[in-house]
Amino acid sequence: MSNRARQGRGLTLSLGALLLSLPLSQLFAAAPPWADSARAGHAMLTRLCDDFGGRLTGSVANEGALTQLAAELRALGLQPERVPFSMPGWERGADHVELLAPLTRPLRVAALGYTSPHAPFEAEVVDIGAGGVADYPTVVTGKIALLDPACALTAREFSQLAFQRGARGILFIDREGGGQLLARTGSFVGEALALPVYSLAQEEGRWLQRLLKRGQTVRVRVATKSQCRVVKTANLVVRLPGRSPERLIVGAHFDSWDLGQGALDNGIGTAQLFALAHALRGRELAHPIELIWFNGEEQGLWGSRHAAAQLGAEPVIAMINLDMVGVPIAVNALGDTTLVPALQAWAQKRSPAALPRGVENINWFGSDHTPYQLAGVRALTFNGPIPRESVRFYHDFADTIDKLPEQMIVDSTAVIGDLVLTLATSTTLSATRRTPPETEKLFTDFGLERRMQAVGYWPFKAKP
Repeated sequence: MSNRARQGRGLTLSLGALLLSLPLSQLFAAAPPWADSARAGHAMLTRLCDDFGGRLTGSVANEGALTQLAAELRALGLQPERVPFSMPGWERGADHVELLAPLTRPLRVAALGYTSPHAPFEAEVVDIGAGGVADYPTVVTGKIALLDPACALTAREFSQLAFQRGARGILFIDREGGGQLLARTGSFVGEALALPVYSLAQEEGRWLQRLLKRGQTVRVRVATKSQCRVVKTANLVVRLPGRSPERLIVGAHFDSWDLGQGALDNGIGTAQLFALAHALRGRELAHPIELIWFNGEEQGLWGSRHAAAQLGAEPVIAMINLDMVGVPIAVNALGDTTLVPALQAWAQKRSPAALPRGVENINWFGSDHTPYQLAGVRALTFNGPIPRESVRFYHDFADTIDKLPEQMIVDSTAVIGDLVLTLATSTTLSATRRTPPETEKLFTDFGLERRMQAVGYWPFKAKP
């Protein structure tokens, strides 16, 4: 053995002795197993998708998948807590629309959430274009309105307008081709739609438009057993302890629509959150981390509304929302400038190629960060594009686990986990809350009040 080899061996033995003397939390503090943990998250999600299918809140499949997730977290030595709540839910029954004239054939449809059951009826179809007031023909009473995917109105708006004009139902042409059906909610506040609304495959919808344009009579028979009902469900929470009482919340919605497996929306976030739990268990943290799998997001953010309402005045550093986050190209402070310096400091430590757009600061509405923002809590998320060949299938039958490569979870978790760990070990960040006027400005500065008012989810008083 050479002298250099003896020196190397001596150094190895010294390092080994040092490592053995360190607490386990310090031994692994610098090297979280992001890749291994992400693979475990993808494998867990594969089991949920294949064993239970879509996880519509209130369904047997959702409850079974949530129970399985809790069991897999306990197998990691964690103690997941079910936090129950009730919400105005919806369940799909048999949806049926049949073309009667100019020929007979069933149409590929799926009722929008909060469509109520009705007896079968027959009616002529009338084209209402994009669904604006000026798009309506003279006679709509008693007919089925055919709505173009270019519609910019919310489901609440276009269904109420069609009802006021006397329509009996709506066929809403899907925005994606290939026979797809985009499942979606018809209400953000849990109210039954004023009339039945069905998502219609794009190819069949365009076909009906062409027939109507040529002056053909188009007639359909419509029926559904889908129904609104109050459901009891739960969020699932894992708490990782820290030295400070000021916590960091990381959330992802667990529920999905029922047509496919919910692998993309939001199996991605479900797997990423599991990977964080897997990698960060037992670590020493300055701030405790609360990992939350929310239910009821798809129907109107019900799980995050419930969780945010339980916060009271408890100190929160920030809420991080993981909703369909692919491999991040930027971190988004969601309009809260007080978060930007800390995010910029983190981003600057990464190579430009690893986070090419750095820090963004753009607020948007429609996911689980919104209830926390309305509670005055700072929130952030990531700009993480998902390849077109996968994301085009979300909410549809083809939203299945084979559309979600394991490597996407591996690569995205490495970025997400690094930021979560950076914030959770920070000794300079402190909790803060916005005042209600500051929160209102957070939404009005980005022009979000119109849409939030349209869906019935604007908690601020109207200006005189």
